[in-house]
Amino acid sequence: MLIGQDIAILGAGVAGLAAARALALRGARVTVYERASEVKEVGAGLQLSPNGVAVLSALGLDAGLNAMRSTGVLLLDGYSGRKVLHMDFKGFKPDADFLMVHRADLIDVLLKGAQDSGVQIKLSHSVETVVDDGDAVTLRFEGGAQCVHDVVVGADGLQSRLRKTLNGEAAPFFTGQTAWRATVPALGGEDPIAMIHMAAGQHVVCYPLRDGTLINIVAVEERADWTDEGWHLAGDPDQLREHFKAFGGGVTSLLARVTEVSRWGLFRHPVAQNWYGAGTALIGDAAHPTLPFLAQGANLALEDAWVLADCLANMPLDQALPAYQLRRRARVVRAIDAATANARNYHLRGPKRMAAHMVLRAGGKIAPRAVVDRFSWLYDHDVTRDVS
Repeated sequence: MLIGQDIAILGAGVAGLAAARALALRGARVTVYERASEVKEVGAGLQLSPNGVAVLSALGLDAGLNAMRSTGVLLLDGYSGRKVLHMDFKGFKPDADFLMVHRADLIDVLLKGAQDSGVQIKLSHSVETVVDDGDAVTLRFEGGAQCVHDVVVGADGLQSRLRKTLNGEAAPFFTGQTAWRATVPALGGEDPIAMIHMAAGQHVVCYPLRDGTLINIVAVEERADWTDEGWHLAGDPDQLREHFKAFGGGVTSLLARVTEVSRWGLFRHPVAQNWYGAGTALIGDAAHPTLPFLAQGANLALEDAWVLADCLANMPLDQALPAYQLRRRARVVRAIDAATANARNYHLRGPKRMAAHMVLRAGGKIAPRAVVDRFSWLYDHDVTRDVS
């Protein structure tokens, strides 16, 4: 039912470009409108779990991705560096694809995939209003230009115009946490594993990228004095080192190599109540921003893109859009709640912290597979095998 349909996508990020290819491969005429003057991403890493890789594979894009296979996740005491828990992906899920990838490399693969499938990419197009009259959707851009499409998909992130149209204004709240992000050259020989160093009110995540030539760093701390939301605010490397100077386990020497760092406040946005209108739909962060404590932002965006395209390809529009929200919302809410719980658990203090670490160590020794299987509901689910 997508043959010849004229579909617009707002935003050329992970969600938008994946949806563009998924829709174009099913016969739609797709145009992506991006507010920036070029499609690019800042230098940072992300983790793709099997549920996200399944979508890349179904889109025919997994083979071209420059990614490292992760052997697992290692939770460490931030002060001593002592192991708390090992989630052993290599040992207990040897055939599953857990990948560590530079965000810019993922965007490059998705962009080429969209263009190869006939998608038009229009840059420097900032949408001011979206008008859905039930028969068509009109986009009005800064500068006065406008265009009309059969369907419009909002993949335009936290500040989505379409989300506000469908749901009204929603004030995010500050979580009391700020994050620092940087990459540094690798020294060589680093294990392909994600390490999470946990301390009281703080944690640091690091893992290698690009064939082990870079190390990705995300450092999170609890702070009350923050007002700005955004991913691209410049930070001071010396402040980063000062704020995390109590860490051991190699963190101090790693942070000593940081020359540039970005910093942002972590805000919690509610999952949108309305993901669709008569001819509009939200995907990715526009529908459900998530905190970065379960590494699922990109994975959930990829799932959204596939499911929306699948619904539109197999149902009339008035059935497809409600079905899309029905198939996605409960799973997304569960994943976001799990990410929020991780944030609390990483930052425990005092006796609670000591007790929790003891329980995790014991659990890892008694039932190491159960530690990995705890998130099977998330990692093992393949939306490309769902039946509409």
